[in-house]
Amino acid sequence: MEFKKLIKSLFQDEQDTDTSFVLPEKPQDTENKKQPEDLLKNKNVYPSIDVNLEYIHSRFNSLINSDIKIREFLIHVKNKQYKSFIIYIDGMSDNDSINDFILKPLMMKNTANSYDGPQIISEAIANNISVRRVKKFNMNDYILDCLLPQNDVTKENSFDTIADEVVSGNCVLFIDTLDFAFNISTKKFETRSISEPKNEPIIRGSQEAFVENLRTNTSMIRRNLSNENLIIENLTVGKIDKNKCAVCYLKNIANPDLVAEVKYRINNIDVDYCLSVGELEQFIKDDITTTLPEAVQTERVDRATSYLLQGRVVIVYNGCPYVLIVPITIFDFLKSQEDTNINYIAANMLKIIRAISFVLTLLLPSFYIAITTYHSELLPTDLLFSIVASRSSVPFMIIIEILIMEVSFEIIREAGLRAANSLGNTVGIVGTLILGQAAVDASIVSPILIIIVAITGITSFAVLDFSLSFHLRIARFIYTILGAMAGFFGIAIGLFIHLIVLCSLKSFGVPYLAPYAPLNPSKDNRYLLRPAWKREFREDYLATKRPRTQSHISLKWRNLKQQ
Repeated sequence: MEFKKLIKSLFQDEQDTDTSFVLPEKPQDTENKKQPEDLLKNKNVYPSIDVNLEYIHSRFNSLINSDIKIREFLIHVKNKQYKSFIIYIDGMSDNDSINDFILKPLMMKNTANSYDGPQIISEAIANNISVRRVKKFNMNDYILDCLLPQNDVTKENSFDTIADEVVSGNCVLFIDTLDFAFNISTKKFETRSISEPKNEPIIRGSQEAFVENLRTNTSMIRRNLSNENLIIENLTVGKIDKNKCAVCYLKNIANPDLVAEVKYRINNIDVDYCLSVGELEQFIKDDITTTLPEAVQTERVDRATSYLLQGRVVIVYNGCPYVLIVPITIFDFLKSQEDTNINYIAANMLKIIRAISFVLTLLLPSFYIAITTYHSELLPTDLLFSIVASRSSVPFMIIIEILIMEVSFEIIREAGLRAANSLGNTVGIVGTLILGQAAVDASIVSPILIIIVAITGITSFAVLDFSLSFHLRIARFIYTILGAMAGFFGIAIGLFIHLIVLCSLKSFGVPYLAPYAPLNPSKDNRYLLRPAWKREFREDYLATKRPRTQSHISLKWRNLKQQ
């Protein structure tokens, strides 16, 4: 007992003060009272420069934000001085443009800001009589027309709009006695240069890929699609992180109902932030519960341009090097931009190979376990004896063996993707060759199963879309379990349910299995490509304004020679 008291006296804190931190409760009588910052929130610019300056300091936390720059100065307008200030973010705005085209014209005396005569806006001479139109002096128009030599200047009177422009890289000018501010475009920040596509490489075709800058991406689309009917509308997503996206479409081709639906969904996303185009796809997809992608994500400029010419809508998101293309069908994921650059016979052969790879990736492990467990009579006798002999020393059931190898392959693939570039190949070689051979030698798995898993993994890389490959990887485990439970009957039930789900899906009103479900026998809707001179119509399930892409006789030079 004495020992316990001794230990307690040595280690117990004698101070009886409570050191826990508790947030104070909000008094009920102040819930409806507005704070000082709320008085100016969502309000317009005040004519008093001191009020505006104080609010800007408070809203942008200029005392602790090291990159927020506020420059106060005096400007000269018709030999009079006015208090002014500019606000911009260092690192996102061009300092040279601010110095040369904003501060210098406004602060230094010159003929533009010291002229005190009448403002002549037009002059005409008729019958030796000079006629002049003189406009009454207006300071805001005078500054905009004479003292700001920038190509992009707008007037803004909402503090919310001004805050959005500042954080996007613009410089905003406040002048005393004016109840609005001048929003001046001075964006200049470091961006990644245009490079080759990393995940969608092709041999013949354009080698340009999208980057993270929104305006660079839209300029690349305009450069590839030279048409005045190309419309690019800017929208905003998020209430805190107000990120910009651009909805691109051809006005004379795209269905206006489709364009209106895309803009309606984006405008009605009520979230604080949306960081990537992958998150945006989840917000605007029709069925939010399925793992199937309902929009094509591409980094290729030429692919996005070709879809625009088909009458689809391209969504460009700021900060992401991928764009979204809607609406789509499941057959769009099996297409490559290479198909249009090579002979149609070779392109059709490649599309058939991709379709076969699609089926093998989804069903090969389940077929193996169903045949070896329930339907061994389908195998030749010699092959059956070879499989039985290879599995004679394996202590696990076939389903356990397959799950071990499938999970191991997924781990190796994920490790190879997430590892550094210098280690990715090493991880793949060690995992596939060394560990696979060691597992066979240790009689953990059979050699035939190594072949099955390897073929499944190789065919999965033939599926071009990254999002669709995830769906196939998940579905493959389900089909494997169904094959182990009921053989071909279980696989048939899974396929039946899977097809029902696919038939019920739509992407912005377009059936996911169009044009085969519902069936449309039009020749221009087939999965296989037709020769370039016979692709006369766009897909009719898009309901475009201009269904025809070319005349019935596109090779007119051949007809003229024959005549």
